[in-house]
Amino acid sequence: MPRIRSFFATQIYRAEMAVPAGLAKVCLAMARDDLAGRRWAKAHGYRGYTSYASLDDLPRRAPEFAALKTHLDRHVRRFARELQFARSRPSLDSIWVNVMAPGAVHGAHIHPHAAISGTFYVALPKGAAAIRFEDPRLPLMMAAPLKRPGARDKPFVTMAPKAGTLLLWESWLRHDVPQNNARGRRISVSFNYR
Repeated sequence: MPRIRSFFATQIYRAEMAVPAGLAKVCLAMARDDLAGRRWAKAHGYRGYTSYASLDDLPRRAPEFAALKTHLDRHVRRFARELQFARSRPSLDSIWVNVMAPGAVHGAHIHPHAAISGTFYVALPKGAAAIRFEDPRLPLMMAAPLKRPGARDKPFVTMAPKAGTLLLWESWLRHDVPQNNARGRRISVSFNYR
């Protein structure tokens, strides 16, 4: 009797947790005061602010980030075990703030030199952009026919987070953030673990 099995599943971890008190305020203060981060965002066409290339010590800089890191460490260890990594205690490599202005987009990318990447959503106004993940097989599907509506496998999966949502994925998974159509700022904290 014929048998069909599925292989090469891509896992995305989602959890809901409380936003540490004062975290949004600290993120907005950084966006206001970090001139190097604002210059980098402007030079790279990022509408809004990111501390990606300017501040690398957030857990030491503010207790709100130290509290967040404690929660992230626990969730990342759980995800690493689920992924069956030989080393189940990855360590935080980098962490940064993102404040997307209305109309901002974040193009498709991966996070090289990391094992697990993720985003914690601090504040999302109504209509804020979701995150979109790309099927990693997509570049290899040169002659694949279109799928039926409602098919199990889609070329893109969109996940709409809310304040307090934590998403984790393996760092090779390509993702983007379509245009932020909200009137307010979309605040998140992204990170990489090795």
